[in-house]
Amino acid sequence: MTFDVVIPSTGRQSLPALLAGLSGTCGGPGRVIVVDDRGPEAGGPIEVGHPPDVRPRLHLLRGTGAGPAAARNVGWRAARGEWVAFLDDDVVPSATWTADLAADLAAANRAVAAVQGQVRVPRPRDRRATDWERSVAGLEDAGWITADLAVRRAALADVGGFDERFPRAYREDADLGLRLVDAGWRIGRGRRHVIHPTGTADRWVSVRKQAGNADDVLMDALHGPGWRERAGAPRGRMRRHAAITASGALALAAGVARRPFLSAVAAVGWLGGTAELAAARIAPGPRTLDEVLTMAVTSVLIPPAATFHRLRGLARRRSRLADAGRAPQPRRRPSRPPAAVLLDRDGTLVVDVPYNGDPGRVAPMPGAATAVARLREIGVPVGVVSNQSGVARGLVSPGQLQAVNARVEELLGRFDAWAICPHGPGDGCSCRKPAPGLVLDAADQLGVDPSACVVIGDIAADIAAAEAVGARGILVPNGRTRAEEVAAAPEVAPDLVAAVELAL
Repeated sequence: MTFDVVIPSTGRQSLPALLAGLSGTCGGPGRVIVVDDRGPEAGGPIEVGHPPDVRPRLHLLRGTGAGPAAARNVGWRAARGEWVAFLDDDVVPSATWTADLAADLAAANRAVAAVQGQVRVPRPRDRRATDWERSVAGLEDAGWITADLAVRRAALADVGGFDERFPRAYREDADLGLRLVDAGWRIGRGRRHVIHPTGTADRWVSVRKQAGNADDVLMDALHGPGWRERAGAPRGRMRRHAAITASGALALAAGVARRPFLSAVAAVGWLGGTAELAAARIAPGPRTLDEVLTMAVTSVLIPPAATFHRLRGLARRRSRLADAGRAPQPRRRPSRPPAAVLLDRDGTLVVDVPYNGDPGRVAPMPGAATAVARLREIGVPVGVVSNQSGVARGLVSPGQLQAVNARVEELLGRFDAWAICPHGPGDGCSCRKPAPGLVLDAADQLGVDPSACVVIGDIAADIAAAEAVGARGILVPNGRTRAEEVAAAPEVAPDLVAAVELAL
């Protein structure tokens, strides 16, 4: 049983402390993958501190800035362990967290897709909690929360990972949990725990948080109106917010129309609803002057903000759900060059000579030199990912394989990465395509996100290896490519030159 840790991060100052907390434990994660989700405009590398025990296992990947759901997808697709443990970058793991996680996963039977960790939020001891502190403390009761959630990699692949239409750290965890349960999996609860500090927030944070009401529209459409009960989410106050907003709008409209009685009645409704909201937020708090003023002002703004975002979500519903069904949207074609292009060797780069151990028989495929030169010209790393079962079959020696690869580089130039599987079909390895191991290995050598790569090959196994890590696969058929493989391929190019242009 193996596990990797994935941490999406926007560069919070708490990240180095989190990584340090993963150090010094036995039986720790195979990989600690930090996905830098600050977006393309981010300056230098993300600050990770100097965790000595973690650094050899630490992998930094660049996200797209599209939010934590997309960043987690980048992370788990680059993972290699049987399990992927997701942590938020502002939590503090307990001293025994990795050992406790290993115990939680060992106790999970094969029907369990995910094991939820316990999230503990410290409360102030010398006063009542503020509205913001109570909001953060609500994480302790969340049914499924990715602040500390370990998921089987196979289960993530089964449901397509996180739905990237959820752009905020809100509802993407409940959506994943519901889809796992609907797919027949179970979600357990472990004994490990992390501390989630409340942190600091400005007085307008509660107003900004109303943007999540747009995500609730998507949840309603995907999972039906009863999703809150199934996911253990609180009902919320959306209906009250809408009524308060409608009353305020009616009071203003009636006033403009010079209908004072109607305006007064509506204003009383608006005032009463707003006062009730403010009182409900003030009563359990510390009731300091600053807190009371903040609650009073934001209680005026929250209902219209919530209503606006709800209407915004409804307005976008048709386009957002055009291809939704009950699964995440398909990957969009990138608007910039891929992080790397990974090419199959035999039948794609060079003419396929079965079990070739003779460098003299190496001949480039038509257009191969032009295609590779095009990629190098614009600075896209180029790697080779190739099954070579002739080694396992005893038909090609390791030395012959090395000599053939060297001849490929003599003819086509030096490649930035080589990932070769020498195993046979029955060896049960994780590298032989269609398994994702070769793509992961090449991406690791190049220091890039596997899902941001393009894999070009001539058979279905090449495309399947790409899809296994969320990468883009392009098929270039030749004489041995079956018709059904061409029909099933997501993208097909007539030759390697055209495939490279398609990739770009």
